[in-house]
Amino acid sequence: TDFYANGVLCSPTRAALMTGRYQQRYGFENVVADASDYGLIATGRSLPQLLKNGGYATALVGKWHLGGKPPFRPSAHGVEYFFGFLGSHADFYHHNRGPMAPDLWENDTSIYPQFDGEYLTDLITDRSIKFIEQSATARRPFFIDVAYNAPHWPYQPPGRPSPAPGTGAQQLPQQDNTATRADYAAMVEGVDGGVAKVLQTLDRLGLTSNTIVIFTNDNGGEWLSNGGPLFNRKWTTWEGGIRVPALVRWPGHIQPGRVSDQVGVTFDWTASILAATNTPVPAETKLDGINLFPIFEGRAPEVERTLYWRTNVGNRTQRAIRSGDWKVMVDSNHVFVFNLRTDPGERNYLTYQRTDIARRLRPML
Repeated sequence: TDFYANGVLCSPTRAALMTGRYQQRYGFENVVADASDYGLIATGRSLPQLLKNGGYATALVGKWHLGGKPPFRPSAHGVEYFFGFLGSHADFYHHNRGPMAPDLWENDTSIYPQFDGEYLTDLITDRSIKFIEQSATARRPFFIDVAYNAPHWPYQPPGRPSPAPGTGAQQLPQQDNTATRADYAAMVEGVDGGVAKVLQTLDRLGLTSNTIVIFTNDNGGEWLSNGGPLFNRKWTTWEGGIRVPALVRWPGHIQPGRVSDQVGVTFDWTASILAATNTPVPAETKLDGINLFPIFEGRAPEVERTLYWRTNVGNRTQRAIRSGDWKVMVDSNHVFVFNLRTDPGERNYLTYQRTDIARRLRPML
């Protein structure tokens, strides 16, 4: 119930997952510009690299967005198989970011326009299943990041192909003929169907009992989403911008239907996966996250966390700290105090009552 993305946008959170550390340690405060000479530096200690060192087949299918130049691509971080796009977004039918900007890759080879007209969510599902099948045939343990980009813009639902490649422009609510809530819901349902097919593949191959499945997101919802009761959305450090779904299935370890209000954040998955797979972690990796699985299994008590967020994207300066149930939110020059256990929607600010919380947590930011 209380799980968070490391960032308010995609690239920072993805950097935290790959490194297991706060993304600011690698300079990731914002999204990576698609033509940038900057990207996530390969250290040899990324999550897929460490798993690969231990004999795991590793894949990322879908969105990367941690740098498009060769030194920053998935292959530089231990990903054996990559299918998807390197940039921020892609036309769901024509697989480009805009005019003269094709973006569909298999490993380090551009395969545009090989699959022109095929819906990207379905391509991600199909290639993920293929990788799982090949790993099972080879009897190799595997790690796969199934990185669906839906429902990111452009808001193109399944079954409604566009006649020409998109412009790459973001669709906004004030525009004529903009996207609808129904479009957005259909895109989400497309992902739901893909997840179902992946889980059915694990069942068919007899892998369910020995596979950990994690479903989560890299930021809060787009403007077409309804994140209630959480306030605000993606791009902000309000709860609607950073609190995300977190569902885990590990048969024989985590009881079905169990609900946890343990506070967690993206880089905890990194620490948890490495621990569950008994992967050696070099001391210089310096993971910032914790292993959540013993808590989810009921073998360890919940622990109090202190976590941090900040952003200056879009001329919006925001910082937030959560310590236990308390959150101090700094929006521009305004300081707010909230108790998230009783007020997850951040509607009842207690700054005037709990200056002691402000005095304790604001300096920590």
